[in-house]
Amino acid sequence: MNIKGIHHLSALTANAEHNLDFYTKVMGLRLVKKTVNQDDTSVYHLFYGDEKGNPGTELTFFEIPMAAPNQPGASSISGTSLRVADDKALDFWKARFDEMGVGHDEIVERAGRRTLAFQDPEGQRLFLVSDENNEGVAGGVPWNRAPVPVEHGVTGLGPIRLTVKNPAPTAGVLTDIMGFRRKGSYPAEAAGQPDIEVYETGEGGSGTEIHLEPRPDLPFERQGRGGVHHVAFRVEDKEELDKWIQHITNAGLPNSGFVERFYFRSLYFREPNGILFEIATDGPGFDGDEDMEHLGETLALPPYLEPKRAEIEAKIKPLDYKPEA
Repeated sequence: MNIKGIHHLSALTANAEHNLDFYTKVMGLRLVKKTVNQDDTSVYHLFYGDEKGNPGTELTFFEIPMAAPNQPGASSISGTSLRVADDKALDFWKARFDEMGVGHDEIVERAGRRTLAFQDPEGQRLFLVSDENNEGVAGGVPWNRAPVPVEHGVTGLGPIRLTVKNPAPTAGVLTDIMGFRRKGSYPAEAAGQPDIEVYETGEGGSGTEIHLEPRPDLPFERQGRGGVHHVAFRVEDKEELDKWIQHITNAGLPNSGFVERFYFRSLYFREPNGILFEIATDGPGFDGDEDMEHLGETLALPPYLEPKRAEIEAKIKPLDYKPEA
């Protein structure tokens, strides 16, 4: 059994329209699927990614209208990294953020890579991370119809930061149950706090890393808009997922069992600090119900929700998306 790296990350937005504008027009990601939250079909679930929405490139958002702002704290996914090709791309993005009024920090090194921290309009904490010297799992291919030059575009998800009061139980799940290995550590940004620990899996590299931040001083997070709901990890196929379901169950971790998401298949469970993990298959992918050239342009529903289309469309506000030619 092998976890290949980060599959996707799902966050919360209170406004799907504004979220769509930022991630497509500012960040240059492709909307690869406009669908609904399968557990609450009255709200959108938006998937952004590279040219095809390849696993490892997917940043997704559940729309929760009127959601309060996220209150940062422990037991949280506190930082989302997006990979870019090299250091020159970071310089491009710093200038672009200045031009477009996106708040950001200076370019600094974290865990041996140059990074640029910034926030989206709802306060989600993000990092652009350079793959200048990265070895390991490959990134994706930026969409050539995006408003960002391909050579500077986002190539996928990078290290995901977890903030917890006590890192030992989470580290135990990562290493003893999920097969991650400890790679090293780097200094915490908060004065007087323990180092941030780095864990990697599979081929290694930025697309496979979890950064574990011990913060015993923090209150627990209160999740809201700008917060992150869960992180998903990649496995090859359903046969592999079935093995993980049995493995997670045998380890004594309460879990969802098999969940059909149509675009991939999943298992959900919480690690001991309460952060929601998902294990998801690489396929089938996003072109099973839409032509690859027109992903995200219409409301897509998996076959088991299609009979409810009229009911679903009556509940949600239309969201137009037509990429530039």
